[in-house]
Parts: sequence; C-alpha cells; structure tokens
Amino acid sequence: MRKTDLSQFVGRYPERLTLQERLQLKGKWIALELYTPETAPERRIEAIGDSIRDCMTMLAQRGRPVSVYEFLPLKAPFS
Repeated sequence: MRKTDLSQFVGRYPERLTLQERLQLKGKWIALELYTPETAPERRIEAIGDSIRDCMTMLAQRGRPVSVYEFLPLKAPFS
C-alpha cells in the first residue's frame, strides 16, 4: 500500500474533501486557523499529520505561528 502524500491536502477546505478522501484520512489531525473577528480566516487545512505534533512541525516548516491554529481529528464520514 502506498503512503499518501498528506501535503496535497494543505489548502483544501475540510468540508470539500470527497468521501474517499475522508475515509483515507480517518484518524489524521488537521490544523485550521483560529477564528477571530479581526481575521475571519477561511477554514482551510494548513497542516495535516498523524498527530498534533506532526501538524505543529508542518506549520513551523511553513513559517506559520502555531499559536493561531486549532487542531482537530478527522473522523470517518457519518460517525
């Protein structure tokens, strides 16, 4: 089985992932920018990995401040 290149999901809207993608990503963690009235960010995936630590590492590699992100687990559809 091939390992999925998770970076292909960075910049995508979580709610627009296909059913197949959601099943493939079940159990992964994503980082989304925190909502504030000043920023009103688009809720795009900014980092993805097997753990929050993986997401934090990806954010740091991209030069993003970890403190303005929330980390959420991706669950299987309909669960």
